[in-house]
Amino acid sequence: MKEGVLRGLRVLDLTRVVAGPFATRCLADFGAEVIKIQTEKTATGAEANVTGNFNAWNRNKKGITLNLQHGEARELFCRLVAISSIVVENFTPRVMANWGLAYEKLRSVKPDIIMLSMSGLGQTGPGKDVVAYGPTLQSLGGLTYLTSFSPEEPLGLGYSYADPIFGLYGAISILAALEHHDKTGEGGHIDLSGLEAVCSLIGTELLDGATNKRAVPPTGNYPDYNQDAPYGCYPCRGTDRWCVIALSREETWTSLCRIAGHPEWSTDERFSTPAQRHKNRQELDNLLSAWTRTMATEEVVQLLQEAGVPAGVVQDASDLASDPQLLARDFFMSLDHPLLGKITADAYPFRLPDCHPQEWNAAPLLGQDNDYVFSELLGVSSEEIARLKEKGTIG
Repeated sequence: MKEGVLRGLRVLDLTRVVAGPFATRCLADFGAEVIKIQTEKTATGAEANVTGNFNAWNRNKKGITLNLQHGEARELFCRLVAISSIVVENFTPRVMANWGLAYEKLRSVKPDIIMLSMSGLGQTGPGKDVVAYGPTLQSLGGLTYLTSFSPEEPLGLGYSYADPIFGLYGAISILAALEHHDKTGEGGHIDLSGLEAVCSLIGTELLDGATNKRAVPPTGNYPDYNQDAPYGCYPCRGTDRWCVIALSREETWTSLCRIAGHPEWSTDERFSTPAQRHKNRQELDNLLSAWTRTMATEEVVQLLQEAGVPAGVVQDASDLASDPQLLARDFFMSLDHPLLGKITADAYPFRLPDCHPQEWNAAPLLGQDNDYVFSELLGVSSEEIARLKEKGTIG
């Protein structure tokens, strides 16, 4: 049996792309047997088994092919439900119902089944059938606006941040359902809305707008809850290289002026007090940027940190992969993939005693575990499997 705190659980994973696969990956990483269900028709694009996206979010899972457009496939799926603990899907609400596999059907097969439905806007309401990906949810949920530099430039986030957040909510909701199951023996249907998950991230802005009856504008690098200055992200030498500097104590301001080679800044009337620096922060940022542009990011940060000035490198993926702190804590590991060779994978910021990342497996190839699932778990004969493959039911 697989090791981990979730060992003994079997999960049927119908999810695709990022949010859903991340939720089920969390379960697989900690010991659950997660069976990823694909078809040859849909295993394309981001869901192709040899892509970086697929391998990032589907490690430690088993992989089968089962085309639920076929009636016999749906019968096999129900047989799997009968021997599983959890079903996770991230279709629009109509899909599982159209297949006759809505929660009520699954509960009739296994009364204590836990089903997680991850849809963009939830299972009910006027927008329930809207198809939504991370950028859609970020726009609908206010993040694109609030993370811009100004109301006139809705630049927003450069990454589908909503997807991993949605995935984490999915994993947490399953853990809550499992705790409920342990106490009561009951399963349940979890209706998880990606839009609501995103909206939960902007609670203070929602409260501000509702209470004070005002629009809450984006603040860029100048959050209105912080009066410190300088406090922001500054360009350094090279292509798209940046550092962050965040002052909160007066003595570090004097040190910064000295290190930058401009001790006169500390006595300049515009920057003589924290309030004045905040008032004239744009002018200050222009002067500071002119200095940081002349040096490498790491050089700026080292000089400032040695003087006690809070500063950090804005790290890209390459920086993170070679970060000495992450390497020292074994945050990254190497997985062996039969086609792609060695793959670098991330771990978690927390450690559990019976979780052993060095024993994790790469994401499955398409249908690589068909024999185990259909023959060993369900007892389907090799002749029947061959017939179902020929029909495209398993495929």
